[in-house]
Amino acid sequence: MGKRIALLCLLTSLTLVPAGCLNRPPEQMSGEQELEHKHKLVAQDVQITEQLCRTQCASILKQTANELKASDPDAIVNRLHSLHASHPHMTRLLWSPNDQPLEQAKTAGQIDAAAEQTLQPKLNEAKEAAKAGRSYESEAIKVGAHTYFVLGVPVNENSSLVAAVRQDILNDVDAKQRQNLRTIPYPAEGNWKIESVEAGTLKDKKIDHPEENGRSSHYNVNEIVVKFKKPPTDTQLNQIKQEIHAPADAQKLGNTYVFQSGSMDAKQLLSYFEKWDVEYAEPHFLYLTNEDTVRVPTEPAPGVVPNDALYTKYQWNFPIIATDRAWELDRGNREVIVGVVDTGVDLNHPDLKDRLLKGWNVIAQNNSPADDVGHGTHVAGVVAAATNNNLGVAGMTWYNPVLPVKVLDHTGAGSTYAVAQGIIWATDNGAKVINLSLGNYADANFLHDAVRYAFERDVVLIAASGNDNTEQPGYPAAYPEVFAVAATDADKKKAPFSNYGDYIDVAAPGVSIASTYMNNQYAALSGTSMASPHVAALAGLIRSVNPLLKNTEVMDIMRKSADDLGTPGKDRYFGYGQINVNRALQMAARGRESAANWDEWLQRDIDRLESRYGLKE
Repeated sequence: MGKRIALLCLLTSLTLVPAGCLNRPPEQMSGEQELEHKHKLVAQDVQITEQLCRTQCASILKQTANELKASDPDAIVNRLHSLHASHPHMTRLLWSPNDQPLEQAKTAGQIDAAAEQTLQPKLNEAKEAAKAGRSYESEAIKVGAHTYFVLGVPVNENSSLVAAVRQDILNDVDAKQRQNLRTIPYPAEGNWKIESVEAGTLKDKKIDHPEENGRSSHYNVNEIVVKFKKPPTDTQLNQIKQEIHAPADAQKLGNTYVFQSGSMDAKQLLSYFEKWDVEYAEPHFLYLTNEDTVRVPTEPAPGVVPNDALYTKYQWNFPIIATDRAWELDRGNREVIVGVVDTGVDLNHPDLKDRLLKGWNVIAQNNSPADDVGHGTHVAGVVAAATNNNLGVAGMTWYNPVLPVKVLDHTGAGSTYAVAQGIIWATDNGAKVINLSLGNYADANFLHDAVRYAFERDVVLIAASGNDNTEQPGYPAAYPEVFAVAATDADKKKAPFSNYGDYIDVAAPGVSIASTYMNNQYAALSGTSMASPHVAALAGLIRSVNPLLKNTEVMDIMRKSADDLGTPGKDRYFGYGQINVNRALQMAARGRESAANWDEWLQRDIDRLESRYGLKE
């Protein structure tokens, strides 16, 4: 029997993990321990983002230097200005003939006088190193609230290229990860005219500690969502508008309306609509992004290794779920669209722009879903950053397009109406998979209606479970039509911030995930928001391998192909386990019957390996 357990442990790189090689259930943290861990994780994400920025900028500068070798002075100036325009964080670019002082360099971009004075010695050092034929990279340099570093590379034996890089992305990641990982009481009272209540009730609750976020729902204080049993007439709508002193016409989606009042709060509005023939009336809930020293596996990947500049060093998350081996079988299909319902996407990011379809901005009601937060850009990159293009990061799918839908505003928050409209729009515009890295602890009928609408039209809906380390069900992840995702780390352990519960389907990597970010940059972020798009990408790959599979069959394959973690079988921390992309695609390739015949297929692999390694008893 011992040999068989050893064999099964060998199979864990291919199949389910048996009880003989299981992780223990995660230990529970106190609220203060959890908060301390989250602060450390924010610092780690900032540190890795700083490394990503350095690696990316050094690569870009070397590529530019190579392009300038045979250029005339006018072409050089144009190229510098083009580089600065596309990468504004490279705030000062200087091309200098080696026989002239740096002060006479051709330049693009500006830095303020204080920064220039502080950076000048490093700029000169960079010029001298490049003049001697060496690349140069300075340490971090603080100037007021900004952090800089300086790069230098030789162009040829006659000239040098120098850059000053301002890393405002570090402050941005720090602030947004504190919000996304709920290290601050968010949303602040008064923001969005928000009230907070106990999850599942309308009992008022003031959020004065971030630990309370995990047991709280948030809603617009003077708005309400109402679904009528039959469409109201114009006369009835005008009557309602007058009686509740509505400042504007109601937003409408089917028979569901969002009413705003100038004189009533949400509870008074709920009482008011009791006299009308409605299917339900509920608060207008708010949904938030769900974005917590990463250990990067050092063993070489056995499968496909793309040439993306940041892949080998930073993207530990793909090999650990066997994506590299899965790419040998299939890399996606341009006909299978993955919808990203989020904060939008950086539409001009060089690692994303050719992978995006024309999307929709629910907030502005236009077709420009530009990201002003960074969260949606990061999520989209996990799914579909251009792979094997010698640039930045790799995406899990090489060909599946992303349909970006902006439903969260510049604060990273959005209403029930916006999220529901985004789901419906993505469904109506061809998405076969929709990722929802957002949530609240409120079971909103309006949102559930939109989820059912998509599910009934054969869409696979994937959602992040949340980052409050709570068993309180979060929505939309906890809806039965939605595939719920928890987060794991590089040791295949539960990420300490990850929510859990009986509704969890699977887990996926969610700690310090490197991906695309706003303004042509890259960042490392943590959260179940980062775990969810791994699963959405897997669903897209499964549907690429076998387009005949129904959404329920895709979900079943993802459950049955997962690497079992924690206690044997399904558990509340990992669901059915961590996704295994290679095994899932093999099951999909075998057809619809693969899931039903999984035990037989596994036994054949066990028999084959027993024979190969001489372990027959």
